[in-house]
Amino acid sequence: MTDNTNASSSQLWRSIRHEAHSALATDPVFGRSLRAAILDHADLGSVVAHQIGARLGKSSAEGEQFARMAGEAYLAAPHLVAAASSDLQGIAIRDPATTALLPPLLNFKGFIALQAFRVSNWLWSNNRLDLALLFQAESATSLQVSIHPSSSIGTSVFLDHATGIIVGAFVDIGDDVTIMQNVTVGRQEARAGHGPRIGRGVLLSSGATILGDINVGDFARIGAGAVVTTDVPASCTAVGVPARLTNCPEQRMPAGA
Repeated sequence: MTDNTNASSSQLWRSIRHEAHSALATDPVFGRSLRAAILDHADLGSVVAHQIGARLGKSSAEGEQFARMAGEAYLAAPHLVAAASSDLQGIAIRDPATTALLPPLLNFKGFIALQAFRVSNWLWSNNRLDLALLFQAESATSLQVSIHPSSSIGTSVFLDHATGIIVGAFVDIGDDVTIMQNVTVGRQEARAGHGPRIGRGVLLSSGATILGDINVGDFARIGAGAVVTTDVPASCTAVGVPARLTNCPEQRMPAGA
């Protein structure tokens, strides 16, 4: 892994290829699969598109179709590849179980589910609604992650374990957010209102539910199993059902108080 946490997609791609060549030299049996997955590709976007197809397609032909659609999105919108690069680096930085790039790229379904969402969001923004919803549906079926394509998600986001994650329509999630398994983020009323706005650096712990037109401030922490239906200030922790606030920063007293 490069020491530059803001490495460009091309720099990251060189690091990935270096890891792949090292793995090939160390374990030739595993290394053979790296050719189709990594070494036969020209850049990071091609690799991620291939992984999306492999994960979402129920057959080789269907997988090729998903990969082709993702590849078209990456050619039209290079910022999607930059977002994938940032997400991958975020995993290597924040996940204590790995510091390399190959394991999350090849094996972490949360990473691929997030990239499939980014493609679906691009399709949705370009009024290709049916294709966008197809990506969501196949991600939900194959990866157990359902993110509505109308939602907005920042970069360097980590879906840890990535099982049972649901993000509904019109949800905003900021940069550097970590979402654990079995988390639900959505509107309280299915057909009305905006979804939650999740700030930068927030942790959504396993089994948390965040509902309604509410704000979760930067660097807040939502505890495991918490049910949150009201605002959570920045840097506070919300725990319990219904959630209560704890560990909030002390409020500064006004001068002369």
